[in-house]
Amino acid sequence: MPRSFTALESIPFRWLVSSLGTFFLAMQGQLVVRSLLAFELTGSTMALAMINLVIATPMSLGLLFSGAIIDRVERRGLTIISQTVVLINELIVLILLMMGVLEFWHLLATAFVLGINFPFLMPTRTAMIYSLVGREKLGNAMALQATSLNVARILGPAGMGLLIPLITMEGAYLVSIILYGFSILAMLKLPKSYPENKVRKGFLEDVTYSFKYVAKNRAILLCLTFGLFPMLLALPIISFLVVFTESVWGVSETALGVMMGSVGVGGIIGSLLVARLGDTMKRARVMMYAAIVFAIFLSGFSISPYYLLALPLLLASNIFANMSQTLNQTLVQLLADNEVRGRMSSLMMLTVGLTPLGVLPVAYFAEIYGIANTMFVACIILVLVVIAFFSLSSTLRNLDKDKRLTDVYELGD
Repeated sequence: MPRSFTALESIPFRWLVSSLGTFFLAMQGQLVVRSLLAFELTGSTMALAMINLVIATPMSLGLLFSGAIIDRVERRGLTIISQTVVLINELIVLILLMMGVLEFWHLLATAFVLGINFPFLMPTRTAMIYSLVGREKLGNAMALQATSLNVARILGPAGMGLLIPLITMEGAYLVSIILYGFSILAMLKLPKSYPENKVRKGFLEDVTYSFKYVAKNRAILLCLTFGLFPMLLALPIISFLVVFTESVWGVSETALGVMMGSVGVGGIIGSLLVARLGDTMKRARVMMYAAIVFAIFLSGFSISPYYLLALPLLLASNIFANMSQTLNQTLVQLLADNEVRGRMSSLMMLTVGLTPLGVLPVAYFAEIYGIANTMFVACIILVLVVIAFFSLSSTLRNLDKDKRLTDVYELGD
């Protein structure tokens, strides 16, 4: 395999990526259909927010506990069970839709089930990667996983938008369910994955141990904390792209679609760059540099007076945002012991899940000072935060010299 795809030399990892890609392709597409159905059934934009809230609330709470379960049970079986529950859940929606009896509360109930299961889908797969590809290819595998997610983020909604006029909403929903089924079949191709629990603890003790472990491991604590700031300060801009297109530049809805597409394309490019360079670069330093460059490009985007100038700036910012985020997650996985890998995966997903919290202060200040000025200041704050991390934390500054990482660099060479 070319260096960008060396993790794909592992056939089980190919099945894992195939399962992940098809699952999230289906999920991203169905989120579009759910939104359309919710709006058609209620005629209210508030219904869209309720759907997202009902998914996000149990997901965020579940991520606090799911890691302890992932590190106690066989992971392939747990993923298959969770995916089967999701498939049955969505099949119920399809049957109700075809019978013409679907109501809004049905969407809320099934969205809640999806939110409960999500903490066992993504973190479990991430925890399995190490055993499938080995330590030396872990960085490449993490980047390829990020690539598959970004591809699904683009193709899922776009594909569903094309399918609904061609084969009706019911037909498009059926396609998503078929993709869920293929995802389950791909997981069956994987070997069983057992956690390495050296000491058996009670469940609640396992849950609290996640936070005790992070508190004692300064490097992991710093990486998780560092990864929060782009999520809270800068990445919420995605929620406000419609404000830029309508209030700042006055361009069409098509322009908004192009901008959303550029976010996904930037993510794909960024993750592929990490896949290409992952085993040779000094990850911690590049993570921090990429966060700064991301903030600089995004600040330029936020104050750009022209849409055509802002578009490439948005693309470039998302390239570096994805590089920084992927490297951050890779560092946590490399630094963590095998027995807590599932819990670390859940904590990483929790930081991603906290992104909506950044929307609230941005929205508040945008009402007072305007969205462009608010995002520009947020980007400047992010740059200052990264510089502060680099200047004040010798642990983070010298992280690339940590033996847990230098062993990987030597293997990469």
